[in-house]
Amino acid sequence: MIDPSARRVKIEQPSDATGLVDTGKVVQLLDQDDAAELDQSKFEKTAAVMKLVVNGFAGAGTIEFGGYDYHDATRATGEVRDFEAGQAMGAVLEYAARRGQQLVLYVFSDGSVVCDGRLDNSADGRGKGVWRADNQSTASVFLLVYDPVGRPPLVGPATQQIGWFRPSGSVETAATRVSNNVDRLAEAIVLNYLALHNEVGRLAEVLPNHGLGASAAEIDRLVAFQPIRTG
Repeated sequence: MIDPSARRVKIEQPSDATGLVDTGKVVQLLDQDDAAELDQSKFEKTAAVMKLVVNGFAGAGTIEFGGYDYHDATRATGEVRDFEAGQAMGAVLEYAARRGQQLVLYVFSDGSVVCDGRLDNSADGRGKGVWRADNQSTASVFLLVYDPVGRPPLVGPATQQIGWFRPSGSVETAATRVSNNVDRLAEAIVLNYLALHNEVGRLAEVLPNHGLGASAAEIDRLVAFQPIRTG
């Protein structure tokens, strides 16, 4: 799935982005009228990456936040960091809306956490359960699709969630081909990106060695969205 000829570029701040384009495009890329108002470094990085993607200078971008391994016997740490991540996601979606551009936002982590029933009654803890330890059996990801024309249609109500949780709260690892396999999960994201472009039929061309199944029925049950682009 990696093209070694396409070199990645690391963006940490707006100045990293300005060197990627000729000076005639800098004003368009970093116009102050549509700048994000949050000035922390993580949001500067978010603003730089989102502008490269939404303005069409990059095909895709990854925004990485550290410090989310927050099982420190509080709920407050996780609540604050999750809120910051939500602010970043909201900024990206708001910018896409202002630019009138479609956007796919894929949110994932390298793990998840578990609570043992104790509560954090601090102001930031909000009376919620304390995160105590890692727990990979409760992890999930989500994909948001924005279209300025209107809400992107799902294939059907049942496709809003692919897979399910057991009554115990852990992921049912036998639900689908991607439920317990991160490589196939990444392939399923590509599949849904193709579906948004009405190009599911190109899956074998784009990912010739994918593990999502050989039959159309197996592929179809992993597709959540109807097309929002046809060319």
